[in-house]
Amino acid sequence: RPYQSRAGQAVSKKTKVKVAYLPHGEGLPLPEYQTPGAAGLDLLAAIGGDRPLMVQPGERVAVPAGFMMELPDDFEAQVRPRSGLAIKHGLTVLNAPGTIDSDYRGEVQVLLINLGQSPAMIQRGDRIAQMVIAPVMQVKLRKTAKLSKTKRAGGGLGSTGKSSPAKKNKDPSKQKKKNAMPKKRGKKTKAV
Repeated sequence: RPYQSRAGQAVSKKTKVKVAYLPHGEGLPLPEYQTPGAAGLDLLAAIGGDRPLMVQPGERVAVPAGFMMELPDDFEAQVRPRSGLAIKHGLTVLNAPGTIDSDYRGEVQVLLINLGQSPAMIQRGDRIAQMVIAPVMQVKLRKTAKLSKTKRAGGGLGSTGKSSPAKKNKDPSKQKKKNAMPKKRGKKTKAV
């Protein structure tokens, strides 16, 4: 069933997003999903073919994707890291996830940082990030003096622990030994 935007637009998987290429992006393919179940479209580096970009450890760079786009109302594009670049080279999206709003009409760029220990090279057409198109909603904030109570309350930053909570026994002395071996009863034999 298609999603209905505030402007009354029907938006579904088949919704088209307009893309306008910039001169330095010409010749690069459109961002695409690499598998049928992929959530993100791969973004490509639209840098000069004769000038690879060397990102030094700790360095931050804005890598152009070479296009602008027009998202439907009530949608955003989230720019996320590619796991392969992160694990192999330490390259990740600095402001992950980066947000592209539906009213933005500038060039899509990817803010990368090299968290690795060696320089990382980016060449024209390299897949540098993934872009997930997702619905968003705007809300109206209402000031109040009191909020509803919950069991968690203000607990955060690890307040729920590292693993699932163990079942607590009220009186450990009354707990049955589940793994105890049963006693064998039978005739005693004398050693010969």
